[in-house]
Amino acid sequence: MSALTRCLIEEAAAIAASAQRLDTAQVEGALELLETCADRRAKLVITGVGKSGIVARKIAATFSSIGLMAIYLNPLDALHGDLGVVAPDDVTLLLSNSGETQELLEILPHLKRRGTARIALVGRVESRLARGCDVVLDGSVDREVCPLNLAPTASTAVAMAIGDALAAVWMERRGISPQDFAINHPAGALGKQLTLTAADLMVPVARLAPIHPSTSLPEVIAHLTADGVGACWVAHQERQERIWGLITDGDLRRALQHHGPEQWSRLTAADLMTADPITVGGETLAVSAIERMERNRRKAIGVLPVIDAAERMLGLLRLHDLVQAGLTKG
Repeated sequence: MSALTRCLIEEAAAIAASAQRLDTAQVEGALELLETCADRRAKLVITGVGKSGIVARKIAATFSSIGLMAIYLNPLDALHGDLGVVAPDDVTLLLSNSGETQELLEILPHLKRRGTARIALVGRVESRLARGCDVVLDGSVDREVCPLNLAPTASTAVAMAIGDALAAVWMERRGISPQDFAINHPAGALGKQLTLTAADLMVPVARLAPIHPSTSLPEVIAHLTADGVGACWVAHQERQERIWGLITDGDLRRALQHHGPEQWSRLTAADLMTADPITVGGETLAVSAIERMERNRRKAIGVLPVIDAAERMLGLLRLHDLVQAGLTKG
């Protein structure tokens, strides 16, 4: 076994041991405070010094990403004005392996005075910090992975794991859905899949002048070239705001192949178009639109008309737009 493997096994064992060491009533108390915090639309304020501060920042980022407003509060700055961000309805999570970190001990009386709930995540449950908090989570370890038993290693891994576990259980209790998660991750792949709609990515109808079924072949080609969209739509003869047919570059090529050159001068938009094309609603998720494109077995679909509830034309959604949005591969 390599030294690296041994260290990883020791850290994993420390986390497993912490799961057995945690007091169920204290864990439940912490989760209830977090749920109350969310119900009141308050925030979770997390603080720590040194390596505990780094862990605190990560836990704050995790909670913020899943829908509970959370911030990291530098203890030193808190003592010089930043304590003003802490409100009575907030919940504070204080991290310290020793439980005797002076900066955190100095903050405690001010938090008590505000009536702010306090959760301690400490390596010593009998420490002064633990005694000054409403709930105490035991993050102790038998020893650090560091060969000198000095550098915070196993202890920070345990603190991070407990923070992650609190966040995971909180998500479960609040019924956080992938859609909820996506709200705070709009730029990520998941966020795009769960938030971007056909209307968000389409070329709007304002840029797409409709053509008449009797439009000649040269005019259709001019339309396809001028718009730069690679498709044009044929308006319904009776209701001009509705689509009757769609003409893409592919439709044009197929029509020219099917009709001899001697017929080209007589071709109109009605001869070239795909009648009653597959459409999607503006509120349709873009990923669902991709599925509509891929499910069609008659021919490859690279453009989908987008319509509203009254079947009025809203725009055209192109495969190119979906690729650019990072929702599919080119």
